[in-house]
Amino acid sequence: MSNLDLRNQMNKKKPKFIRQDKHKKKRIKSNWRRPRGIDSKVRLQLKGYIVGPKVGYKAPADVRGLSKAGLIEVKINNVQDLKQLDEKSIGVVAATVGMKKKLAIIEEATKINVKLANADDSTVKKIEEIMKNKKTVKDDRKKKQAEKEKASKELKKEVKEAAKEKKADEKSDAEKKKERDKELIKKDAI
Repeated sequence: MSNLDLRNQMNKKKPKFIRQDKHKKKRIKSNWRRPRGIDSKVRLQLKGYIVGPKVGYKAPADVRGLSKAGLIEVKINNVQDLKQLDEKSIGVVAATVGMKKKLAIIEEATKINVKLANADDSTVKKIEEIMKNKKTVKDDRKKKQAEKEKASKELKKEVKEAAKEKKADEKSDAEKKKERDKELIKKDAI
């Protein structure tokens, strides 16, 4: 039996390490925290209580940290990191890598025939679909912005024309008033 098989067999027997009193309170998350209570039966490792992590649950040293297939996992952050990979290792694209760079890494990996653990053809399709959707949304936003700008320019023109007409009306009103004043002055003079 190989060490990978031994690790898989050990993992089947290994219990899930849940936090003390997780089953009693909904607000407590299940991820393991070391019990520190003065009367904690779990801390005292009494029989019949949940078990915590111990050194004895470790995997065999020569397969510790390897993937399920028994390959060394290497984190990939850019296209140049693909050169580190060989037939005994498998690439894992880092979670912090963006979509464009991830797409470039996957394409380069397929060219040089390198395996990636968390990326395949379906990932490429998803990324391309997301990028296409983003582009259409961006184009729609630009069109709406252009329409808004056009509408605001037309509104400004209308406001300017209305202001010019108002000024012209005011001028004509002022001229009419002057003429009336002249006529009144003439009448008063007579």
